[in-house]
Amino acid sequence: MPTRYLDVPGCTLAWSLTDLTPPWAADPATIVMHHGIGANRHIFDGWLPALIHTHRILRFDMRGHGESGRPDPDAALDMDRLADDLFAVMDAAGLQQAHLLGESIGGTVVLHAALRRPERVRTVTVSNGAHLGASIQSVAGWRDMIRDQGMAAWSAFMMRARFHQGALSPDAAHWFESQQATACPDTVLSLLGALVGTDLTDRLPALHRPLLLLHPDDSPFIPVPVMAALRALALDSRLHVIGHARHGLPFSHAGICAALLRDFIAERDV
Repeated sequence: MPTRYLDVPGCTLAWSLTDLTPPWAADPATIVMHHGIGANRHIFDGWLPALIHTHRILRFDMRGHGESGRPDPDAALDMDRLADDLFAVMDAAGLQQAHLLGESIGGTVVLHAALRRPERVRTVTVSNGAHLGASIQSVAGWRDMIRDQGMAAWSAFMMRARFHQGALSPDAAHWFESQQATACPDTVLSLLGALVGTDLTDRLPALHRPLLLLHPDDSPFIPVPVMAALRALALDSRLHVIGHARHGLPFSHAGICAALLRDFIAERDV
């Protein structure tokens, strides 16, 4: 599907809408996919086979990532701004409501977005993300690493945090690492600051939308107990802990994750 571009305050966002649903499917629902720091919308390519015959798929590159523009390094980023970007892409695609899926910081963004505008959300899915930024571990050295060694070194470090040895084919691993290295360093650090400063704990009991949590058993950033606490805070939630996975779960285990999301949505759409 062709890449489209949307001007938002301080940046231009690249987005695409995939619609391969059959013509007899009346008004198929849309899943909006929000990637995390260092990634781009194509990390969800492996999810499409399980979803494209029943749902439209809306994806976009976050500020400073993929084909989106590099914002002003001095511009502040917070969860409100990131949620506004998500809703702006939905508006551009003509969507009033959608299922929201976010991975890593994208998971935090979709939680925040659902709490702000619940009327626009059908379900929420968080993959390897959290509601509490202060729980994110092992990120204290990112700024020094990026400043002193550059994005290529940071990307190589992140590959070890995202994937077990042998979890990806050599070609897939090379693609992910090279794409990650192209992310805007100032944006990466601004997003990290926005994430670490976020705490949705007190607001989550007001999340009156079904919540699916997909989490790796071996994330170096977000321990499984953090996800168990998130599940306990939400009224209608389900947690799947996926074995032999790290923080790159939605890329390394795309088929498993997509099937779980498909089944979760099907149950709620009955």
